Amino acid sequence: MNYGRPNASSATGTRNRVNDPAPYSGICSVCLDGCPGPCEIGKSSYRGREVIYPGPFGKVTAGATKEYPVDYSHLNIQGTCVGAVGMDADPDKAVFPAVSTDVEIGNKHKIKLSLPVFTGALGSTDIAKDNWEGLAAGAAISGIIVVIGENVVGMDPKAEFKNGKVVKSPELERRVKWFKDWYNGYGNIFLQQNVEDTRLGSAEYAIEKLGVECIELKWGQGAKDIGGEVKLRTIERALELKRRGYVVLPDPEDPVVQEAFKQEEFKEFERHSRLGMVDYDDFIKTVKHYRDAGAKFVSLKTGAYRITDLARALRYASDAGIDLVTIDGAGGGTGMSPWRMMNEWGIPTIYLQSIAYKFAAQLKAKGKYVPDLAIAGGFSLEDHIFKALALGAPYFKAVCMGRALMIPAFVGKNIKKWIEEDKLPIEIKKYGDVPERIFITYEQLKARFGKRIEELPTGAIAMYTFCDRLKLGLQQLMAGARKFAIKYLDRSDLVALTREASEVTGIPYVMEADMEEAEKILLK
Repeated sequence: MNYGRPNASSATGTRNRVNDPAPYSGICSVCLDGCPGPCEIGKSSYRGREVIYPGPFGKVTAGATKEYPVDYSHLNIQGTCVGAVGMDADPDKAVFPAVSTDVEIGNKHKIKLSLPVFTGALGSTDIAKDNWEGLAAGAAISGIIVVIGENVVGMDPKAEFKNGKVVKSPELERRVKWFKDWYNGYGNIFLQQNVEDTRLGSAEYAIEKLGVECIELKWGQGAKDIGGEVKLRTIERALELKRRGYVVLPDPEDPVVQEAFKQEEFKEFERHSRLGMVDYDDFIKTVKHYRDAGAKFVSLKTGAYRITDLARALRYASDAGIDLVTIDGAGGGTGMSPWRMMNEWGIPTIYLQSIAYKFAAQLKAKGKYVPDLAIAGGFSLEDHIFKALALGAPYFKAVCMGRALMIPAFVGKNIKKWIEEDKLPIEIKKYGDVPERIFITYEQLKARFGKRIEELPTGAIAMYTFCDRLKLGLQQLMAGARKFAIKYLDRSDLVALTREASEVTGIPYVMEADMEEAEKILLK
């Protein structure tokens, strides 16, 4: 069978003319001379490299559609009718609202989370910028982490520089302020660094001037972010693309970009040749540099690379004393990556997490420091959180949810817009035509913030509402497993539904799990 479908996808706005395309190539079984070419090959014949990326660019996020042989749906959560770990045995007390979803992550500097999730890196794309108020304030009031993605400073048209280093960035200031204004002691705001940020000194600026405490290093830029090279509006990137011979340039009609082309005032970013190159000594020095600059918490984000790179990430992070390593598996989402890369590149999340668990256990057995781990790559709901944390216990402490935590900000922002324009969709309007009636958590937040709720973006209210749903759903699942705090989740809380899933994850096959103990109970 073919686990993916080539040559036709809503992500690229393409389709087949017939219902039975060739399974592997995706080409119509009968390709007709005279067909207008709605498939990916046909559209690429006149739009070329533009069709590589999901579109419309900057307005969408896209998630891989390839079905892998094993995924988290091949695991089920174990329930039990005996015991209550982390809770009084009194059945009146061992109820799901008593489940704690709080976690702490970090080494010497701890971050408390009300829910073991955090956003993906929300960087310089328009979709992140336009929805930032809801994302940042929503994360703050929900007690989770929000991550400012790469190159925000480099794409800030009002940024000011001195000797090649940023001295002022209104956009970065705005992003930090929206979180801090609503911060309640749980969660935090991370600033991601890629090579451009390193060159511009955005971390040092954020630590010294904006009070940012947490820095996230990123490995392998250019693997999941190649799409950004085609459309992002920065003068420097536009010039770079021109020199590389690209035809599709970011907003070529922008007068600022046109003027930059004429004057050629900006240096080409010579370090692009080193993208993705990781050196042990440089990494150790880099972590020390940010610690010395004042970062209290340093994390590492790595992708779905081969397992030797995963081993490097964990060992280097161990030696450097990294606080958190986020491992991003294939099959997740993006706003920038090439569509075929999203589907056909890298190690899928469940495979990658299973290998990471093995590597972490091996490091631990050798007496090495094991940083807290987080997993990313296609998670959206509470059962996904449970499974990921149980599969990776005790090393995995949180789940990075990219698209799932962006959607509420979109929905909430648009609800306000639709109300103002009197264009509320019927599906929403049936609950009411004002935020107080539409958002089920509105009164709860009003009791918490009083009149200040009028300053809270509806995108933030929506994000809080979604996180509240995740928390409640997770509490119910954990109570069913009789685990009343996150720290008690472990691999025994899962069973594999297929032998292949058992082989990949190391989780017992459902027909064999607990069998020895069950027979003792039955036959004693």
